Amino acid sequence: MKKLITFFLLTCFIYSGNIPAGELTLIRLATTTSTDNSGLLTTLLPAFTAETGIKVHVIAVGTGKALRLGRDGDVDVVLVHAPRAEQEFVDSGYGVMRHPVMYNDFVLVGPRSDPAEIAQSGTLKKAFQRLSETKSMFISRGDNSGTHKKERRIWKNASVTPSGEWYREVGQGMGKVLQMASELDAYTLTDRGTWLAYRNKTQLKVVFEGDAALHNPYGIIAVNPERYPDINFTGANSLINWITAKHKGQKLIAEFKISGKQLFKPMAE
Repeated sequence: MKKLITFFLLTCFIYSGNIPAGELTLIRLATTTSTDNSGLLTTLLPAFTAETGIKVHVIAVGTGKALRLGRDGDVDVVLVHAPRAEQEFVDSGYGVMRHPVMYNDFVLVGPRSDPAEIAQSGTLKKAFQRLSETKSMFISRGDNSGTHKKERRIWKNASVTPSGEWYREVGQGMGKVLQMASELDAYTLTDRGTWLAYRNKTQLKVVFEGDAALHNPYGIIAVNPERYPDINFTGANSLINWITAKHKGQKLIAEFKISGKQLFKPMAE
């Protein structure tokens, strides 16, 4: 209850517009490589800074590393896409309330010739079983990111433990993984936002999409000031309020497109 009261009072204070600008000059945002690779932040953050005067220092890493930075008090706010891990982060007292921001989905991409015939598999489970059965090269991020977490759940649901020469964990961000998959004629799982930003730079195509299990929601969470008093909790909440506001961040998210394709759909209530 004490945490909720603290959050409510600070949120009201931010909305009142009475916070001295000097107290909000910089916040540290840990976010995903997929969010950064898509180019979305280059649209959102300058608009936020222009309106509020608050600069945002971005640290783009996998979701697991982003949440770890939050747990260590090294950032003020996190924007990631792994709901279970995000809720654990909040429940463990490291973050104060998860706010839905946007969503897209994951897609399975591979060589344009689709040698494993994944496009004919019919279901997500069968698609990943087919990858294992044919030992088709698969590039995994292998970095505990939101994408890697999703991939591991899909393998588990398919009753497959991937291993061997055909399965390569590379510990890289999404953009780099797409480039590697293209060079090696391999398959990989990617968020649609990064795929749309990189597809013209690769020789890959979408071979499977549309399954409900591929839904990919993003949330934003302020690091808990009761655990780390020196973080910029007020500035973090200013970003949260702005990015979840219908006619501000949410509007820009809806309008952000590449080649006429919308990368993310806003979902703040």
